[in-house]
Amino acid sequence: MTDLKLIALDSEDLDILAAHTQDATVRVGDMGYARADRRFALIMNRYAWEDEPSRPARAGVRKRAGMHFEQVDAVRFSGFDPHAAEGVLNLLTIRFVPTEAPAGRIELTFAGGGAIHLDVEVLEARLADLGAAWAARTKPEHAA
Repeated sequence: MTDLKLIALDSEDLDILAAHTQDATVRVGDMGYARADRRFALIMNRYAWEDEPSRPARAGVRKRAGMHFEQVDAVRFSGFDPHAAEGVLNLLTIRFVPTEAPAGRIELTFAGGGAIHLDVEVLEARLADLGAAWAARTKPEHAA
């Protein structure tokens, strides 16, 4: 079980980050926008899907991870209260919607209809595991 360190510089790269962060839990208080640095960052407990093939009959592992997006010009929240620091969100997917190349919008979509929209000058995202790992209570399931 190795720690991930990934970077996304295009939509295909971002799809890989999205796959590795699907079903991550994120505490609202563990995300924020550093306007002066033009960086949006969040800490999550991600389900380690990459370890799943070796664990078909039981729940896998969750890992503490950090992700940040660079060159962020604006951040918009919808479907949840960004000031409810103790609120917990379940990340479903991340996608990039191009506007005027190379600019675009990064959309983080959460279960229950919540979303974060990041207007970016260019797509640059990084994901890194932070070392902590533990047995997951349950394996995330999705309706077919």
